Amino acid sequence: MRAIVFHEFGPPNVLRLEDVPTPEPGPGEVLLKVHGVSVNRTLDLVVRSGLYARRPPLPHVLGVDPCGIVTSVGQDVTDRKVGDRVVCGPVIGVDPNGAPRLLGVNAWGGYAEYVKVPARITHRIPDRLDFQTATVVARHGPLAFTQLRDRAQVQRGEWVLVMGAAGGLGSAAVQAAKYLGARVIAAAGTDARVEAAVALGADVGVNYRKQDLTAEARRITAGAGVNVVVENIGDPDLFPKAFAALGFAGRLVTAGGHGGGTVALDVKHLYLNRITILGDPRDSPDTFDLALRAAAEGRFHVLIDQVLPLSQAVLAHELTEAREGLGKILLDPTRLN
Repeated sequence: MRAIVFHEFGPPNVLRLEDVPTPEPGPGEVLLKVHGVSVNRTLDLVVRSGLYARRPPLPHVLGVDPCGIVTSVGQDVTDRKVGDRVVCGPVIGVDPNGAPRLLGVNAWGGYAEYVKVPARITHRIPDRLDFQTATVVARHGPLAFTQLRDRAQVQRGEWVLVMGAAGGLGSAAVQAAKYLGARVIAAAGTDARVEAAVALGADVGVNYRKQDLTAEARRITAGAGVNVVVENIGDPDLFPKAFAALGFAGRLVTAGGHGGGTVALDVKHLYLNRITILGDPRDSPDTFDLALRAAAEGRFHVLIDQVLPLSQAVLAHELTEAREGLGKILLDPTRLN
């Protein structure tokens, strides 16, 4: 089979299209013919650069969230059959210290024509969803629902401020919050991104590069402040403004730090207003099916910038690093050009 392999850490051009043996599923595993896999900043670009906290052994194949068709099953697999359309969750196991083992990090991933995965991490794709949509829904929808429903425990009618609201996780959080009955302020760095997030259902938008984010959030909420902030950027300038927008008993949830991750914290605002900060990147198991079902019902949409063939993986990484597009970049190994 063909796969995108890298033999050294570095810039996008370390990625090479190579012929490698097609894997065979072992006990409890299935083999997928890959029809889509997304390109992600942390679990693809940072891993490729060698700057991720856990370096995979080389050579390596990236791809944390492949979707496709089951072509064969290993021993003891009874709940998946050849022909099933499925998408994968990322966690393939747990290290002795409790750290998760990830597809595309601890094992070869989905930048390939075929990938073998534990059957238990696969989720059936509803008939009404195409592969590309299902890939993006499964990549970001589960965490968005987990952050809001389970971590922040958002209540109907509460105000939720979503930072980076047109990004992959941000756009999912906007829709998950609306699905749960919240009111949403979509915050993004350009007018086009704000408009895209509002089109996905946000009640109001704020361009945090042009407007005073804290003042606007306070104005929109009649001075009370927001109940929940979804902050997956970690920008040293933006984080304090989002944090200051929280009202009494507010909750901030975070599972990302693309903006740097080291930020100032107003401890007085934290304890005087009894604010809770929750950092946890894990998904609740049932949220995969919840997100896929919401998408099949037309209540959850995705932003896709481009779908490229496997041979253009270098370009896909360059485009993702540039952050100029609106929506996810995906690879489709079934495409020739």
